Amino acid sequence: MHVTVFADVAVDILNLKKDSVVVDCTLGSGGHSRNILSHLGPKGVLIAIDADPSAIEDAVALAASDTTTVHLVEGNFRDIERHVSGLGYAHVDAILADLGWRIEQFEGKTKFPRGFSFKNDEPLYMTFGNPKHYAFTAEDIVNEWEEEDIANVIYAYGEERYARKIARALVEARKQQRITSSQVLAEYVKAAVPASYRNGRTHPATKTFQALRIAVNDEFDALRQLLLSGFMALAPGGRMAIISFHSLEDRIVKETFKTFTRDQKGVLVTKKPIAPSEEELQNNRRARSAKLRIIEKA
Repeated sequence: MHVTVFADVAVDILNLKKDSVVVDCTLGSGGHSRNILSHLGPKGVLIAIDADPSAIEDAVALAASDTTTVHLVEGNFRDIERHVSGLGYAHVDAILADLGWRIEQFEGKTKFPRGFSFKNDEPLYMTFGNPKHYAFTAEDIVNEWEEEDIANVIYAYGEERYARKIARALVEARKQQRITSSQVLAEYVKAAVPASYRNGRTHPATKTFQALRIAVNDEFDALRQLLLSGFMALAPGGRMAIISFHSLEDRIVKETFKTFTRDQKGVLVTKKPIAPSEEELQNNRRARSAKLRIIEKA
């Protein structure tokens, strides 16, 4: 079962009012959205965005059961400005984005398996939404890209030290048969790395899967666009809160927020990122790498 990270802290720090217009950029299982709704009144507005159609479907009951106006938007948060203006709002009062992934997606429990999990035999897409709407899938990368390009993706986005060994193994494997399932891919990765790495605390394919997922969904560029467009959409005094889970994401958030403050467009609500409390870490091991950064528009 998915446990929302910073379920209370991230929403409380947005400083919401009963009539606030709020964007939850990553609806997911609805944990943050439910908490946001508890802060809003009948004149408030929640715009909940998710690229995963199963998240939107699951939230229909949530939207119908509340007196607050709720807009469910299937789309990428990189287009936040278009989503907001398309609904008729010139500005919003708060923006929240949780960059983590739902545990159901990794365990193959969503209505649309995408191949995020190496525990199940799933199609090797790794797309948030409909694979037909993407320039390429993970299957395309491992079967059609040059060895050097595969290695570069795995190293740059996964920080995987055995990226070249893995890329070489995948190129050799695909000569025999096209790699089409997440489980098969995971086995090839596992066989390509040293035994000591293979038997570590985490699955040896974890970083490779992360890298492919980031590349397929263009996650880093999408995050940069969210930060820039989202900040523009904020009303003066509005706040943006971003929850990241690994150093590459956090670096993008940190540097972008630093640019806003340097240009005197915004003020950091906390100088350092907020880390999970000991209580949250005890209840949710997944929170251990989470960082929460918040900025207020001047």
